[in-house]
Amino acid sequence: MRVAVTGGSGFVGGALVSALLARGDEVWIVTRSTGHVERSDPKLHVITWEDMAAKPERLEGVQAVVNLAGESIDQRWTSESKERIVKSRTDAADRVARLVRALQRGPEVVVNASGISYYGTSETARFDESSPQRITDFLSSVVDKWEKAAEEIPVPRLVKLRVGVVLDSEGGAFPKMAMPYRLFGGGPVGSGRQWLPWIHLEDIVRLILFCIDNPAIEGPVNASAPEPVTNDRFGRAIARAMRRPHWFPVPAFLMKALFGEMSVVLLDGQHAVPRRALDAGFAFRYPDIDTAMQELVGG
Repeated sequence: MRVAVTGGSGFVGGALVSALLARGDEVWIVTRSTGHVERSDPKLHVITWEDMAAKPERLEGVQAVVNLAGESIDQRWTSESKERIVKSRTDAADRVARLVRALQRGPEVVVNASGISYYGTSETARFDESSPQRITDFLSSVVDKWEKAAEEIPVPRLVKLRVGVVLDSEGGAFPKMAMPYRLFGGGPVGSGRQWLPWIHLEDIVRLILFCIDNPAIEGPVNASAPEPVTNDRFGRAIARAMRRPHWFPVPAFLMKALFGEMSVVLLDGQHAVPRRALDAGFAFRYPDIDTAMQELVGG
């Protein structure tokens, strides 16, 4: 299969590209700069967004596109950074739409990253893909614009992958989340009751491949583990795996002082479950947080 991956040099994208190459696929990475991408595999090609726009025929015959492009939310949310966060996502979807329109033989499927924040935040509600949209904060408004832009991609099958917190020992948010425990200072953040929809990096890569390969899957798919946990439960799982105490609470006001509006990522969440993936027969390798933690830090 020929697959194009936007954001293919990033955290999730890099792992996905490796998995695609490992199974024998031909992969095109679409990125802002080609200089920092290792191209040792003859089936790996790298193209910039500008080259793709100028010469879309280079991607003629691509059977699937995975759009993972978007500026990191891990920054202080000023008015300027908020605009960049939104624009990077909507622009990427718009560019994919223009690519698809320009191809004689376009992709059969586009897997477009989205966010689990689609459902808003709640300590009591439970969400699956049939739950209605709730715009409660900046992140949920970003997802609203992101998915509306993705819905303009003229493709036979569109998958909107609503991604939770992706866990990996080497990248993403987890090393920062685990650092207080390494220093014997871990504990609940805020009330500790807020939900954390998470997924292991290996599982999100496998889920993307599953969505590409399974023609019955389209529309929203929650990319989160079957057993979401509260912040307190998450911290206790880290503590057990590391053999560290879980004792030092971090008050909400301190998070708000340190991170400003971005503190909502740590202080609020949603109890979201991957009903669509489970019903389609996808099997998570890390369905619960203790299994994931043993792989991430148990050694």
